[in-house]
Amino acid sequence: MENSSNNLKRSGYNFLSLLNDIKRRPEDAANELGVEIEEINAIIEGRKEISFELILKAISIWPVNPRDFFLINDDCPNGVKIMRSKESIQSSRIMDRGGFPYYEYRDTAMSSVSLFRPEWIEELCYVDNNDAENTKVQWNKGHFMHQFTYFIGDVNYYYIGEDNQKKVFVTKTGDSVYGTPFRPHTFTTRINAEKNGLILALTYGNKIAADTQQELSAIGPELGIQYHLDFETIEKAFSSILKFSIDAASISIEELSNRTGIEESRINEFLIGTFPVPGFDTIQNLAKALSINSRDLLPPDIIEDKILPKTFTDSKRWYYPSDSKAYEMIELSQSRNLPFSKSLEINILEESNDILDLKVGLHQWLYNIGKSPIRLNWKLGEKIYQENILPNDSVYIKPFVEHSMRGSGKLMVLRIGGRMTGDAQREFSNLSKHDAHRAINETQMWFDAKTEH
Repeated sequence: MENSSNNLKRSGYNFLSLLNDIKRRPEDAANELGVEIEEINAIIEGRKEISFELILKAISIWPVNPRDFFLINDDCPNGVKIMRSKESIQSSRIMDRGGFPYYEYRDTAMSSVSLFRPEWIEELCYVDNNDAENTKVQWNKGHFMHQFTYFIGDVNYYYIGEDNQKKVFVTKTGDSVYGTPFRPHTFTTRINAEKNGLILALTYGNKIAADTQQELSAIGPELGIQYHLDFETIEKAFSSILKFSIDAASISIEELSNRTGIEESRINEFLIGTFPVPGFDTIQNLAKALSINSRDLLPPDIIEDKILPKTFTDSKRWYYPSDSKAYEMIELSQSRNLPFSKSLEINILEESNDILDLKVGLHQWLYNIGKSPIRLNWKLGEKIYQENILPNDSVYIKPFVEHSMRGSGKLMVLRIGGRMTGDAQREFSNLSKHDAHRAINETQMWFDAKTEH
């Protein structure tokens, strides 16, 4: 009931914020929607759920979408959501490829708050060689999600390389790989394996998921594809970013030259995409003239491959925190294009104290890949929680929840930025602290009709 009541309050805040955005007072909304003012106020105050009929009426007369009225559901009000191994087993489904059983899928911890879509997948197809052209191998067509994969056992990972040729990453336990969306791939078990190979296939959405993808779809293919800049090389990336910014400002090359003191011919060279990227002073000069930040003109530091295999032996490791050394951190495959995605294997070294020594501003997914239970401690508000995480249990943790893991075991951890990191976090941080609180839950109209100014 408490969570239901909280959702009603959140729905009321959301409705008030929407009315503020389209500059409607409660009485305006009541008049236009054909209901009593008391009903509108009850919705705003969290005493009444907005009906779907009212939503349909609203979208027929206001420039809003049905999804604007619906909340992201909070299915872990305590900050943590746990999926036990037996629950994962209950979600088991066998999927055929090429006419025979190919994978067993099981769900792991997922939350409606985050963009995680992680799966436990057992490879049922055995191969007797490491040939990328093996006819038993059944390729998929790729999918929209980013994918981090952790390998357990003798698994072959097949993918398309930068040369458009089929490749094989012959893996063993602890190896990992990151792959961008829509890259065809597949997995098999090698013939001499003691048991079926297993992967933790951690798919997740990032900045172009959810509402962003919906906006692209609404804009349409002809227009939407023009957001795609040429990132084939660093030089082309800078050229594309600069041209987009110039077009956005409708500023002529002549005017940009006047503002920066950079010759027009030099600016045109930047736009060709074959000349070296200018130094940071020049980028700062251009950014100031375009009324943007320098970072908005910077190309990526490197052009990464779409698939990033990493062996366990090549993975860097360190102790954390430096004083207590409660954990050994092992850095798995990561992409610099996703700065808020962090994959780790964590060895738990501290068994005694339950000090909360971890707090991360990212969504987290944990899986107990060891053979021993792990004690998970966390705090939300003034309440302390503790749960034993058994082997093959998985966990979702909200951002900024203080927590710790204790025992003698091993976890596989993936952290992702979700919707709020990057540009969204910077925009949020440009608000005053008071205004930032209003952005989380709007509780006021945009003006007070009773006050004279």
